[in-house]
Amino acid sequence: MSHLIPPGAKERFVALPQGQTRVLLGGRDDGARTPLLLIHGGGTDSAGISWFRAFIAFGADRRVVAVDLPGFGGTQEIPALGGPQSMADFVVDVARALGVPKAAVAGVSMGGDVALNVALRHPEFTAALILIAPGGLTERVGGRVTHFFSWLGTQLPDWVLLPLARVANRFTGLVLRAIVKDPATLPSEVVEEFVRESRAPGAGIAYGRYNQATLGRKSMRNNLLPRVHEITAPTLLFHGQDDPMVSPSDSQRAAELIPDARLVLAPGTGHWAQLEAHDLFAEETRRFLASLDA
Repeated sequence: MSHLIPPGAKERFVALPQGQTRVLLGGRDDGARTPLLLIHGGGTDSAGISWFRAFIAFGADRRVVAVDLPGFGGTQEIPALGGPQSMADFVVDVARALGVPKAAVAGVSMGGDVALNVALRHPEFTAALILIAPGGLTERVGGRVTHFFSWLGTQLPDWVLLPLARVANRFTGLVLRAIVKDPATLPSEVVEEFVRESRAPGAGIAYGRYNQATLGRKSMRNNLLPRVHEITAPTLLFHGQDDPMVSPSDSQRAAELIPDARLVLAPGTGHWAQLEAHDLFAEETRRFLASLDA
């Protein structure tokens, strides 16, 4: 199966001990500007979907790298890793294999959780953080009852869970409307790729493994809010004001606790804020990266 390649990007496969990893590369490396490493979200997301507009927006003056995590997109021969800690180590290994010793790390949703773990586990690699509606900053999913039943769903055996995932993945239109404020803000190429990915064999398994690793019976196992004060890298948080999946209050609390952080709330915007409010996201990110380079 071929996968979406955004404008300004080229596809490459990187050989790691675990197997072949699909990456998207763009921009130019003049040695003076910090590279940008991009981490996609969960569900049936991929580098080409989340970062469809990023290579043109940011590749004019810096190197841009986006990774398909194991079990997502074109990285299918490596088994899903599960928790965000192992994903964080993985993306740093990929970056180093590409000759990137340090980068500004951007992540959306689940990828934001991974990016937070990169900053905490590999501070020497993390020049800066850009977090879009990041996971990993909440105590539980909704109230106690909602959280318990969410956890209970992750305990289903694969022979029940996987057929349910295949049925759910048929309703991609409903899923999109649950993610974004206005699906018309999305590029048609992104919508078409999202549908293709959701109908691919094994779609959603990797995200299911992430949920199994992070959802505890009474609370989230990946709540990093008590630790974000340890992050020393400059941080930009970007969150849609109308995000139906991750509360903007999570980013607000993190922005108050991270020593060098700034929060931008995008009005009239849902969960895929980097795509829905692309112009604002590009403007704020360029300003942030320019201050980092300076």
